[in-house]
Amino acid sequence: MIDYLIVGSGIAGICFAETALQGGKSFLVVEDFSSSSSKVAGGLYNPVILKRFSQVWQATQQLEYGLPFYAKIEERLNVTFDYKIPVYRKFASIEEQNNWFQAADKPTLSPFLSTRIIQKQYKSISSDFGFGEVLHTGYVDTAVFINSYVEYLQKNNLFLNETFDYSAITFLDNAVKYKDIEAKHIIFAEGFGLQHNQYFNQLPLDGTKGELLIIKAPELNLDVVLKSSIFILPIGNDLFKVGATYNWDDKTDLPTEEGKKELIDNLKELIDCDFEVVDHFAGVRPTVNDRRPLVGTHAEFGRLHILNGLGTRGVMLGPTLAKDLFENIENQKPLDMQIDIKRFIKKKK
Repeated sequence: MIDYLIVGSGIAGICFAETALQGGKSFLVVEDFSSSSSKVAGGLYNPVILKRFSQVWQATQQLEYGLPFYAKIEERLNVTFDYKIPVYRKFASIEEQNNWFQAADKPTLSPFLSTRIIQKQYKSISSDFGFGEVLHTGYVDTAVFINSYVEYLQKNNLFLNETFDYSAITFLDNAVKYKDIEAKHIIFAEGFGLQHNQYFNQLPLDGTKGELLIIKAPELNLDVVLKSSIFILPIGNDLFKVGATYNWDDKTDLPTEEGKKELIDNLKELIDCDFEVVDHFAGVRPTVNDRRPLVGTHAEFGRLHILNGLGTRGVMLGPTLAKDLFENIENQKPLDMQIDIKRFIKKKK
């Protein structure tokens, strides 16, 4: 018997697998690679919502726990996927500068917003009003993170490449059985694939499609992440990741011409050099209307658990949420009610 059967090898599933590993627990990950929004994610970690000038929920705790968590994985797998890189917000006016300084005075934001206006001139980017710098930022190359971790799991016989069959679950007295595998617990971390999971698909997971481009722009000498209506993220060799779109209606992970056009139009407002689109990705982010994740245990089947709804901030949320669920299962440590799926269970009058 194993301790955990983990369904899904996106950011959520891998963070839980690593948490179980560090906790000395046995596990097996099941995945069929049919779709994953994690691999096409921007991967940025940025503690500030620049559109509204507010701190990302529990940003400080997430960064303090998450960055050493990723560093441990990098060291063990001898791979690099976490890159520290500043995020610059381009100012379009004096008013935007003033709004930035007002935000930087807030106690929750002052650790993350530099009060120095960056006047650096970037070729191909007009910046009459300069830039504001967000501190403690970077990005996780999610494709490298996931691919290298799955390879590690495969080498150690901890990975099962198949489509999970929800009808093959049976419940034993002190365990749950999936086909011929007995486990103490099943963790469902299947992202938008939750819609096929009859145990949890009544939860309000509402996917948001996002599209990204990889462009080649040899004249763009950008060495920071530039944030405006879109982000431009340098990934080396004159290549840049550009994103992202938000579509609440289309639930497919197929790239669209509309999404591509939207990104290119926004890009042309930011830069004035030639570029070539070399790749175009799309994925459906697992989002929840109240902007909080879905974590917890099934009300009737106590050995079934969920780790989902990480939305657009998966790389920040993944490590701490995995730890919260693990400690809840192993040590009965209560979950924060803002993430616990119990918040959606209607109280009986």
